[in-house]
Amino acid sequence: MSISPSRVEQPTLESAVLRENPLGDPHIRRVTVYLPPGHDDFADRRYPTIYLLSSHGNTGPGLMNWRPWDVTIKQQLDDLIDGGVLDPVIVVLPDMWTRFGGSQFINSAGMGRYEDYLIDEIVPLVDTNYRTLASRDHRGVMGRSSGGFGAITQAMHHPEIFGAFACHSGDLYWEFACIPHLSKMHQHLEHYGGLDAFIYDIPGIRPKGGAFWELIMAVCWAAAFGGNPDSPHGFDLPIDAITGALNADVWARWLAHDPIRKLDTPAYADALRHSRLNFIDVGQYDEYQLQIGARVLHQKLETLGIPHVYEEYPDGHRGTHYRYADSLPRLVEALL
Repeated sequence: MSISPSRVEQPTLESAVLRENPLGDPHIRRVTVYLPPGHDDFADRRYPTIYLLSSHGNTGPGLMNWRPWDVTIKQQLDDLIDGGVLDPVIVVLPDMWTRFGGSQFINSAGMGRYEDYLIDEIVPLVDTNYRTLASRDHRGVMGRSSGGFGAITQAMHHPEIFGAFACHSGDLYWEFACIPHLSKMHQHLEHYGGLDAFIYDIPGIRPKGGAFWELIMAVCWAAAFGGNPDSPHGFDLPIDAITGALNADVWARWLAHDPIRKLDTPAYADALRHSRLNFIDVGQYDEYQLQIGARVLHQKLETLGIPHVYEEYPDGHRGTHYRYADSLPRLVEALL
């Protein structure tokens, strides 16, 4: 008996929490949902769900796009399921894009309520309209780079929603992950005519080269981690406007968002302690030195006695979606 092929649906969600967000980004978006092979043949079968969060500069629907010398996420999922490596699973790829290239998947005065969008609107939409196993024990979250930060952060914030996570090359240990960008932020802002001019010009800047990506990442972090409703843009810059040096007060607010430091809060540590799977991996030659943060996180989890899987692999930061073939089967097995 042949089974029906996998397919992708994109229901429209009109968000109440993103309406009138600070950047004027769309509040009506599509939610990309992967339905596994055989989904249409077994009307009574329910599935675990994985929420796959994108890296900065991309978003859920973009992960389904063709990639040179590689396979799409859909093809990767199909191959793993067809090969018997991965149990059938529903995978949700949220659209969390902002003018700043991403949202870091948290609520912020500078960008909007993207954590509420995920938890209060997308998860209920999926559980209402698809045959999910609708409980935290059968729902996981994963991502790479900024998506990895989002995955571990959401697992800490919402253990009642997500019962397992995978953090691939996630943003960790701000001293190494962020400061290299911030050391150039003043210079890049001068080049683009200041913060106001840069924000206004973002869509039209050509070419979007290295300086652009260094600055847009720093501005995205600033909007996410330096929120201040009383500031003109809803956030404070982490550097001094005159010297370009770190602003100690704002930097301290940033540090509170580092998942490594969040483990000092018992509630966040307990959330991971009761997770069905904590998966962390990173490339040994990560261009952003995120392997340092991953190692520090690994040591801290060991010290706290929190069970986890930790892996390093001989690669860098980019083009590492193939690592999902390692984490996905483990996540789904933990969530069955």
